[in-house]
Amino acid sequence: MRITAVTCVKNEGPFLLEWIAFHRVLGVTDFLFYSNDCTDGTDHLLDALAAKGLVQHLPNPAEGRNYQMEALKDARKQDVVINADWVWVADVDEFLNIHVGDHTIPALIDACGDPQAISLTFQFFANDDVDTFEDRPVIEQFTRCHNPDLWCGEAAIEVKSLIRHDFPLHYYGAHRPFFKGKLPPKKRPSWTDGSGRPVPHRFLVAANPRRIRKFPAAGARNFATLNHYALRSLDSYLVKNDRGDVNRENRAFDDTYWRERNDPAWEDTSISRYLPDLASEMAALMADDTIKRLHDDAVALHRKKRDELLAQPAYQEMQKQLRSASKLPPQEEEMLVTLGLPLDIAS
Repeated sequence: MRITAVTCVKNEGPFLLEWIAFHRVLGVTDFLFYSNDCTDGTDHLLDALAAKGLVQHLPNPAEGRNYQMEALKDARKQDVVINADWVWVADVDEFLNIHVGDHTIPALIDACGDPQAISLTFQFFANDDVDTFEDRPVIEQFTRCHNPDLWCGEAAIEVKSLIRHDFPLHYYGAHRPFFKGKLPPKKRPSWTDGSGRPVPHRFLVAANPRRIRKFPAAGARNFATLNHYALRSLDSYLVKNDRGDVNRENRAFDDTYWRERNDPAWEDTSISRYLPDLASEMAALMADDTIKRLHDDAVALHRKKRDELLAQPAYQEMQKQLRSASKLPPQEEEMLVTLGLPLDIAS
């Protein structure tokens, strides 16, 4: 089975090898990376990996603001996508945690009945007071998250999707594929959630603008969870804030984004099952002297950027603000205030 992972990156150098190694453990056979405007050596590391035949690396073709959608449009023309049995569109801070069989993507596909698409529900992992960037697996460092079925007072949570080669594709979205709106019902694709259940009809046909890329999370993760480490350490979040968003030029992450994803109410260590195999895959990648050197360079540049930022009063203030920010998501805190309830009731 050929499984191609497609992703866009900007200044993700310290985290690349973990993500690639992890996805090799899952059964991903091919990688297509698009990069833009990197200053931490991400592009150099990807070039070295590409020279070894481990990934394919292309400059992001976007000429405007929408880097991810332009890259996904280009990806459809690439042989590594055309010849894939399945395509997985995800970001470098997203890790698919499979609970069935041998915990690989083929096992997930089999559990879901081999549909034409599988949409996996996010679970957002909190910073949980981790200040310092460490060069060790993200999936090992961060183990606390929101209540899995509820996030920021919402029962519907966003997804990312695996797409089979015969999906009647109109275009790839960052979160889900789309088929042509006038496709007859009998020709609509078979499509499940992470429990093998058919996705809700209105999600399938993209009928509700507010839920085009999400649906209710309750019961949707029996076979797999999509762990999302959007914050990581406070050090890395500050660097991420300086970088901006890979999707849209010059979009900064603010306090709301942090608070929405820094809810440590739940502990989930199930992804640790992958750590031994992950260590083996990472060791194999780092056995190449060039790849190890470029990884170490990216780590050093990440720390250097953190130090440069923290020499600025604005980032000192941001660090202080984020350290002291409430761990209640804004919507949850607003609800408690409205009801006249103490804020510590949620702890």
